[in-house]
Amino acid sequence: MRYGPALPGSGLSVPPGIVRAALAAAGTEEAAPVGGGPDFLRAAAGYWERRGAGARPDRIAAAPGGAPLLLAVAAALGGDVLTPRPCPAWWLPQARLLGRTTYTVPTPAECGGVPDPYALLETVRRVRAEGGDPRLLVIAVADDPTGTVAPPELVHEAVEAAAGAGLHIVSDETWRDTTHPASHCREPEPARPAGMAPDRVTVLVDLAGALLPGDWPAAVARFPATAGGGALHDAVLDVLAGTGARIAAPVAAAARYVLTEPAEATARTAASARVHGRIAAAVHDTLRRAGVLALPPTAGRHLYADLGPLRAALAARGVTDAQELEDHLGTLLGMPAPGGHRFGDALTSLRVRLDTAAFLGTDPRLRAQALTVPDPLEMPQVKRALTRCATALDGLRADARRREPTS
Repeated sequence: MRYGPALPGSGLSVPPGIVRAALAAAGTEEAAPVGGGPDFLRAAAGYWERRGAGARPDRIAAAPGGAPLLLAVAAALGGDVLTPRPCPAWWLPQARLLGRTTYTVPTPAECGGVPDPYALLETVRRVRAEGGDPRLLVIAVADDPTGTVAPPELVHEAVEAAAGAGLHIVSDETWRDTTHPASHCREPEPARPAGMAPDRVTVLVDLAGALLPGDWPAAVARFPATAGGGALHDAVLDVLAGTGARIAAPVAAAARYVLTEPAEATARTAASARVHGRIAAAVHDTLRRAGVLALPPTAGRHLYADLGPLRAALAARGVTDAQELEDHLGTLLGMPAPGGHRFGDALTSLRVRLDTAAFLGTDPRLRAQALTVPDPLEMPQVKRALTRCATALDGLRADARRREPTS
């Protein structure tokens, strides 16, 4: 699969301070150290300390994006990899590149990002009985592709089950800082798996999620403050060195800047979450009214739609799987709609991820206005995109109703 959907971008301009930080480092030929330089690692430690999570610079590693960092962790740990289903499009390829077997585990009905604990334990039992060697579980408390935040009690159950089964856990917290201001979250912020099993959780943050532009690759990981965590950290650095995974100096400088969380950067993160939360809620309402299934989005810039209830209408148009649905909806909506098969779901499922940035249009000037207007839903390009989405889905819904058996 050569095409993989990127992280959902903000669709907004880059704050001036981030641009200045990158430009200031653009003239140097000095390569960044593997795993990040001292100033970078101190900035990352401060980022976590401000969130109440103790962090030691010698237990932090940086890489040019979440994918190479996850690959390095999986390579250092060895064994098979488990993920929730669905999961971010970039998780499973890292394990497969290493020749590792991957297993996807169903999620609870109320959220994505974490596996159902009973299904997880049964999967581990079955895999071991068949001679497999499951060692790593990857989770996300604020999830891509569903845009949901897992309730703390479900996170705790999943972490407890994984730890009891002897698994190491990577908690992907890329979207932690993007929770929507008026969301349906029952908690003020996502749960912290590292606080539930400190010796078994590595925290990973792809900064392109909330803090950097999507095509500026930089990610950080925090390893357990134990002897085992130190050994894993060192093994990950060996993999990063062997693969030449260094962050380009301008991107490293921009990442260090945003990790210190200056007022400009934090204000932009909050404003972006407000805009995308408002659009996500409107798209979810549009989907619901058309009979499409989707969990209410509470974080990120995306939501996950299940068009299974419209299967008959889609089949009449020659759409019978997720790839065909991706192509069909992409044309109908005029925006990318990556199919669920890219997120670990079955090809036969009729699911897609919709990214809210696409509803802001393509004009950078008009997109920027979304940060200052009272309600982005009143912007003409957003209205047009929502109307186009509603029209397309309502047409499918009408077709489905015509095909319902009459009593």
